[in-house]
Amino acid sequence: MKNSEIKKLSPSEIKTQILAQKEIVSKLKFSHAISPIENTSSIRKAKKAVARLLTEATKKDIK
Repeated sequence: MKNSEIKKLSPSEIKTQILAQKEIVSKLKFSHAISPIENTSSIRKAKKAVARLLTEATKKDIK
């Protein structure tokens, strides 16, 4: 997700996206631990997406 897309999200959508992205990160880490995945940068991209969402949640005072 791009920052411009994240800024347009409502607080409830941000919460659901954070949960979804965290789940993606955990699945990628798990699958990488079992057998190495080809594109390991996808883990980094998913973690950065979580960080962007959390930053926007902090800006909007979402708890």
